[in-house]
Amino acid sequence: MTVLILTSEQDVTADMAVVELNARGIPVLRLDPAELPGGVDVSGEYAHGVFHGHLSVAGRVVSMGGLRSVWVRRPGVPAARSRAASPWLTEEASQALYGMLRCTDARWMNHPDAANQARHKPWQLWLARECGLPVPATLITTFPRVAREFAERYPDLVVKPVSGAHPGDGAFAVPTTRVRPDEDYQDVAHGPTLLQRRVRKVADIRLTCVGDRLFAARATAAPDIEDADAVVDVRFDPGAGPWRPVSVPRRVAESVHAYLTRAQLAYGAFDFAEDADGIWWFLECNQSGQFGFIEIETGQPIGRAVAEWLAGEPWGRATPQTPTAEAGAGGLPREAGPGGV
Repeated sequence: MTVLILTSEQDVTADMAVVELNARGIPVLRLDPAELPGGVDVSGEYAHGVFHGHLSVAGRVVSMGGLRSVWVRRPGVPAARSRAASPWLTEEASQALYGMLRCTDARWMNHPDAANQARHKPWQLWLARECGLPVPATLITTFPRVAREFAERYPDLVVKPVSGAHPGDGAFAVPTTRVRPDEDYQDVAHGPTLLQRRVRKVADIRLTCVGDRLFAARATAAPDIEDADAVVDVRFDPGAGPWRPVSVPRRVAESVHAYLTRAQLAYGAFDFAEDADGIWWFLECNQSGQFGFIEIETGQPIGRAVAEWLAGEPWGRATPQTPTAEAGAGGLPREAGPGGV
């Protein structure tokens, strides 16, 4: 039974799981849908009430009926590298590949339908609150007047993209940035803008979830900067870190498990901001987030956990360096209740 990994050719995070699978003799087929057709080919036959599908990569042919799991890591856009690339061919290739894979008994990390829903940040915020996670006061609007009224209630705000992607470059990350006190908010009329009450954080938390296993890491935040338009995004903060393993508070663990269950996700990378009271404020959950940098800095066996989930069988599991869940600081705000501000 083969593990299928859909990702780009250069994906160090995926490599960590592939190494573990290879070491245990678990067959792995890795392909990028961007190479379909050409470098990747598919075939499926529907006859006499039976479906037979096959995948071919670099001359290696694998039966879809022999897939044990599919990891949708960071796949390219289907047919993007075809000599005849076009929106029409992309749709045809996507329908063929993902449509056939849905006909198999393989389990997904994560299923395309669940993954597509999980990308939407407004839905993430709603679900996190529903599951009992603290969520900073947030506004998404195209009305300048509404933005100004929100700023009057919450004078210390940050602005971040709704989608997380730059409109001109899908690989370009737009940092979370503080909003100037004298902002007039006229520009929000040009496109949906996400404003959020700034958490005066003492640390950033990355909680990587693989099935029912949780791996939390903490990076001490740089000293608070009062610059009116400072970047407060840990990805762009040279003063943050390093990442160290940390225990997961019991109530956070329970809420995160509820989130994953309702979102139908087998994998999720949660980002939290920890304040001076030890409260973990939910910021977002990336259903295909990187874990390589966390594993390298903390030694947490995340790649191994992913490999075990994909293989469907644990092997000689070592004692995790970070307890799965543990009571401690980081619970819900005492004065606000679940998800309140």
